[in-house]
Amino acid sequence: MLSSWPAAGRAILGAALTVAAAALSGGPAHAQGKLEARYSVTIAGIPVGQGVWIADIAGDQYTTAASGRVTGIARVVTDGEGFGAARGHVHSGRLVPTSYAVTVTEDHRPDEIRMAFAGGGVKDLQVEPPTPFSPDRIPLTEAHRRGVIDPLTAGLISVGGSGDVLTPDACRRTMQIFDGRQRYDLALSFKRMDQVRADKGYEGPVVVCMVTYQPLAGHRPNGAAIRQLAETRDFDIWFAPIAGTRMLAPFRISFPTLIGNGVLQATQFVSYAQPARPATAKVQ
Repeated sequence: MLSSWPAAGRAILGAALTVAAAALSGGPAHAQGKLEARYSVTIAGIPVGQGVWIADIAGDQYTTAASGRVTGIARVVTDGEGFGAARGHVHSGRLVPTSYAVTVTEDHRPDEIRMAFAGGGVKDLQVEPPTPFSPDRIPLTEAHRRGVIDPLTAGLISVGGSGDVLTPDACRRTMQIFDGRQRYDLALSFKRMDQVRADKGYEGPVVVCMVTYQPLAGHRPNGAAIRQLAETRDFDIWFAPIAGTRMLAPFRISFPTLIGNGVLQATQFVSYAQPARPATAKVQ
């Protein structure tokens, strides 16, 4: 859902966006569903942003995209907006990205990241402007590009099996993420079950996961925001189901910042199953 979780998911902050999933080229029918969500963002209880996130799971492929903008009193400090998209394949219930792109513009200065994935890692990376040099920044290596997913793909959790998707097991995982500038892990653990209600759409149970942020490379370890996020045990995500699939998506995210607690909250969380497409014969 974002260019980097330490930046509090800025690619999910506000504005409209639509995205269509790629058509199946053949093979067996799979579960299909679509999510259309809108979020509000507050810091210390003050509204600072709005966002839209759409995820489309179509058989063995998926797309997910987000856009957002700074709103309210925060516009006095900065004028920012962003949008991003990722796509990939669903393989044995696992999301495997093929491409990721995000553009964040702050005070008319764009920040762009584009990645192409192949063979289980990042094969092409474009970052503009380059990350500024700092002697205390942990250097990135080629190894940090392997076995990773992008931040938007990380916003979708696939739950195996055939039973209920909202179980403690949904939280028992570690996501290995590379956002183009930083390599970090998000280790999830079960916290509790809860109930939520959106202004429009979903009302019902969610599973709440505690998130432990583990920076590995590309960051400055002595940065105040990095240290706070790495040390906190108050980073939580409420996951709700996407109809027609065995996928979960964030309904609410609560995270600490240097100026107060940040909350990303769904005001709309509408998901619906889509008819599975029948298998089609391939032309030889």
